[in-house]
Amino acid sequence: MSTGKPEGAVREKTKTEKKLARPRLWKVLLHNDDYTTKEFVVEILQQIFGHTEVTATAIMLHIHNNGMGVAGIYTYEIAETKVSEVMEAAEEAEFPLLCTMEPEELSE
Repeated sequence: MSTGKPEGAVREKTKTEKKLARPRLWKVLLHNDDYTTKEFVVEILQQIFGHTEVTATAIMLHIHNNGMGVAGIYTYEIAETKVSEVMEAAEEAEFPLLCTMEPEELSE
């Protein structure tokens, strides 16, 4: 049966068949300072990022010892929201805790 295409011809994928690219992910970073309490950082990691107390404590110690640490990795919009939530909570508690975000390195 003939399809009207030469034998061996390659069919192009339609738009719906093309694989969607995964969105770029962003790391939400907490920065160490000399004023924000360790307890507050653990609380932030639990309440905003959903970590257990054990994991939050480990991340807090990493931040304390290394100057900065990853609180979580999210799509851009979620990361942006997390940063805002942290900064708002820190301001309300009168701590200078800095929270930033940066793109995660792409792995090939």
